[in-house]
Amino acid sequence: MSKQYLTLHTVDSAHPKASDIFALAPTSTQLLSASGASSINVYDTTQADFPVIQSLDKAHPLGIHHLVTAREEKARRAASAGFEGKVKIWSQNEDGVWSEDGEIVDQNKPGEMWAIALSADGQYLASSSINGKINVWSLNKNEGMPRIREYETKGSFGLCVDLSRNGSFTASGHENGSIYIFNNESGRLAHSLSGLVHPVRTLAFSPASRLLAAGGDARIIALYDVTSGEQVANFTGHGGWVLSLDWSDTGEYLLSGSHDSKAKVWRIETRACVATHSHGDKPLWGAKWLPKVPQKSEMFALAGGNNAISFYREAAG
Repeated sequence: MSKQYLTLHTVDSAHPKASDIFALAPTSTQLLSASGASSINVYDTTQADFPVIQSLDKAHPLGIHHLVTAREEKARRAASAGFEGKVKIWSQNEDGVWSEDGEIVDQNKPGEMWAIALSADGQYLASSSINGKINVWSLNKNEGMPRIREYETKGSFGLCVDLSRNGSFTASGHENGSIYIFNNESGRLAHSLSGLVHPVRTLAFSPASRLLAAGGDARIIALYDVTSGEQVANFTGHGGWVLSLDWSDTGEYLLSGSHDSKAKVWRIETRACVATHSHGDKPLWGAKWLPKVPQKSEMFALAGGNNAISFYREAAG
């Protein structure tokens, strides 16, 4: 059974210099976007034309490759990782305005902090690195935002990272195809997962923290049971690298974006693709659900190499 999604609005030339848009990060009322340009844009997702309501200018001088928001509305936190090697933390005030809240000062060399993920409550940040190490940081400003966990892997570039919504696990995907799940409470490796022999570029825990989805250059999406470490499903259909994965709030659907410029919606229960949408003819770097709002249809946003952001909503009926 398929699902129908309608294009609500497209923001063309969303970032300057015809930049690829590398990341999207939603809140309950806004969408943040980041690109090869130095600024972060903030869009109002409650208005029909999704206007830009704030631009965080000169956030990262060489551009931004990762941007994330905390899932809990009360957290009001975001983080961005720039090509110059820094990770900045952002906070949102009661009026919805964002401002810089500090930065994580590591060695600040490009690649030392690559992919990033925020905990649901915005209190912790996980980061991957070019040398394979995975770090977890406390974002307590009074303590100087210290590193509280350092996980060793076999040294392959960590291309992606995620924190489970219950805070128990950190997962990382690597250039050599390795996937690791670490237990944050014990500080130990929980599972080394098999199944993807090509670079893993994106992974995401389900809302209930029971499943982990991973994708990359193998062009398939693998689904793992977090408790057992067993691979429980494979989703096939993309014609290019899988670059982005995001779960719907209920965990019923998984959204994927690919280098083939297509987004797909997968129904977890039936292990089937129920919708496919093209986004131009360039790589689709970002595919994100917008948090479900009462009395509103399910919505998602897509962005990538064509420097446009498109918003979709589920068709009624």
